[in-house]
Amino acid sequence: MTDNAATIRRFYEAFNRRDYETMASCYAPDAVFSDPVFPELHGRSIAAMWHMLCEQGTDLSLTFVDVEADESTGSAHWEPTYTFGPSNRQIHNVIDAQFEFHDGLIVRHRDVFDLWRWMRMALGMPGTLIGWSSSAKGKVRDTAARALARFLADHPEYEVS
Repeated sequence: MTDNAATIRRFYEAFNRRDYETMASCYAPDAVFSDPVFPELHGRSIAAMWHMLCEQGTDLSLTFVDVEADESTGSAHWEPTYTFGPSNRQIHNVIDAQFEFHDGLIVRHRDVFDLWRWMRMALGMPGTLIGWSSSAKGKVRDTAARALARFLADHPEYEVS
């Protein structure tokens, strides 16, 4: 197993334990993260996002497979299961991750999943009816961005000095 594959495994094992500090230690300070909900996060905002998700995901569990990595890139398939929001809806997401590494740390992380599928699980019938639309997806992104901004405001340890 390459060092970068070990980093991917350490990241997901930590996520399964909701150990956001270990997760954050897998990233370079100038890393970039993207997924369908958070289209572009940088540096400490990535650590804050994982911290927020770990705190919210009290019943989170995940599996990960197909970890592959070489000297500069890597990938994995992972599937988290958790209860979402006030509706207490069960989510089982299916995600493919792509990584780029420098000096053993993640410098770019991209998660790919079907946001409409997620919206159907998270929102029920409204997600089924309008979740395909760009405006509904934009609302999900805006809501997530506001939640992360509130989290950052409450956690000054993530401020960039």
